[in-house]
Amino acid sequence: MWWEKKTRPGVEPSGIPQMEVPPAPPEVETVMSEPTPKSTNPLPRPANPSGPAGAHTLLGRTAVAQGQLSAGEDLLIEGKFEGTINLDDHCLTVGTEGRVKAEIHARQVIVLGSLNGNVVAREKVDIRRTGRVVGDLVAGTVAIEEGAYFKGSVEMAREDGAGNPGEGSSPSSLRTSA
Repeated sequence: MWWEKKTRPGVEPSGIPQMEVPPAPPEVETVMSEPTPKSTNPLPRPANPSGPAGAHTLLGRTAVAQGQLSAGEDLLIEGKFEGTINLDDHCLTVGTEGRVKAEIHARQVIVLGSLNGNVVAREKVDIRRTGRVVGDLVAGTVAIEEGAYFKGSVEMAREDGAGNPGEGSSPSSLRTSA
């Protein structure tokens, strides 16, 4: 039979040398996994307020602005701003070089620079060591780091929905001056 014909290794019966073909790789098993659920908040929170990552608006060190400011993303102010700021679902960060004189409504406020004005924050007001705040605060949580300057009043907004911040629904109040 013709398939039993013996040949020299590496040479086809036609006399043409064979090419070495590497062995086929073992079959790879494909594993399907569930897709990773997407976050409900498309904007990442800044890990370091003086240098946030992700989608945000920046008012730079040399910028000076007045008026009403609202945005659909986090805001970092390193320059000067005077007026009103409305970031209902986002975070305002007053950077170390920032000088703000404004009425503020935001989800969270982080102060590293100077802020003069009243703040209503749905979640938290965070005054860092280099921060200076003169004004009244209404927030779910207030954190004042050692070394920070604060002069004003603090009103803790209740999270149980019994009252909105600033509506006088038996909040805890603290009046301080330094």
